Amino acid sequence: MPDADILIVGGGPAGLSTAGALKQAGHAATILDSGEQIGQSWEQRYDRLHLHTVRAYSGLAHFPIPLTYPKYLSKDQYAAYLRSYAAHFDLRVVSGTQVKRVRQSQSGVRSSWAVDTGSESWSAHVVVIATGQYCQPICPDWRGLSQYKGVTLHSSEYHSGRKFQNQRVLVIGAGNSGMEIAVDLGEQGASKVMLSVRSAPPVVPRDFLGTPAQVFGILMNSLPTALSDRVGRTFSRLALGDIRRYGLPSPSWQPFSSHRTPVIDVGFASALKAGKISVRPAVDSFTSTEVIYQDNRQETFDAVIFATGFHTGLADLLEPQGLIDKNSIPRFPSGAPTNCAGLYFMGYFDSLRGFLYESNLASRKLAQHIKEIW
Repeated sequence: MPDADILIVGGGPAGLSTAGALKQAGHAATILDSGEQIGQSWEQRYDRLHLHTVRAYSGLAHFPIPLTYPKYLSKDQYAAYLRSYAAHFDLRVVSGTQVKRVRQSQSGVRSSWAVDTGSESWSAHVVVIATGQYCQPICPDWRGLSQYKGVTLHSSEYHSGRKFQNQRVLVIGAGNSGMEIAVDLGEQGASKVMLSVRSAPPVVPRDFLGTPAQVFGILMNSLPTALSDRVGRTFSRLALGDIRRYGLPSPSWQPFSSHRTPVIDVGFASALKAGKISVRPAVDSFTSTEVIYQDNRQETFDAVIFATGFHTGLADLLEPQGLIDKNSIPRFPSGAPTNCAGLYFMGYFDSLRGFLYESNLASRKLAQHIKEIW
């Protein structure tokens, strides 16, 4: 049975930042990652993807992104940075290792946790769960979907709109991925792009008057939520205009009061105004060739892309009970102690300051905590 003082489950940005912060504090950790190489999950995302957060606030603990990178890194550039981060700290990453179960263990003098993979079981005194919020794709089982004869795929499988040229495509889901994929489809030559919206999000410009939206999020995070939401709506209206005129419903929630990340506009508003994207209501069901909406309208599509989100997968991963809520989100803040000694979460954020920004801060706090208790 392999042994490690500290095991980190997941080798994405949150897991790497935790390992780097721990190394800086004098503690070596072992990372178990399902990917064959660091950054693989980033490189597999759709071609158009760039960070929505700026270089200065997207680096991990104790090793900023070099200035040679652009303001907004592409997915491949960020994957390269993650590899350089691991090399900088000489992190121990065990690649191609799928963790199946994390459970408490009574064996051994120091070991209190067992981490089971497909082929072996690791023991550790401390385990950090950093598998991320986007672990298992969600694809709702609409009535008639199994009979639909067109192409269907989840956003996690989408790479480029080039294969959908001259096709009618429906994107279901109005989050960041759904709106950006809709833009990409239009740019790559799809004959018609529809976006099915169940719950309309607020849409904010990536930059306003030369200032990134992320910076506004950091600055306004400490203000009263009602005031921050009002300021955000004003900035969005000034930058993007009133996009409700083009069919997008009014937002059903606001970022600061609901603590949810808005959609960052990277071309959606312009495409909507130009008629390259049309908004449709929520989907009700499918036939062999058509999609039926909840208002009983129906349309024929060659392909449907599900930008319908992800599960964390934590319910299947964790043996101890009471650690996650009904949505499989940790009940304990990232980097903070849980009610199970030696078990921590890292990277489960929905923050207007940016996921990578929060990962940097939380990983430093966790490293300091472990340094103090040891």
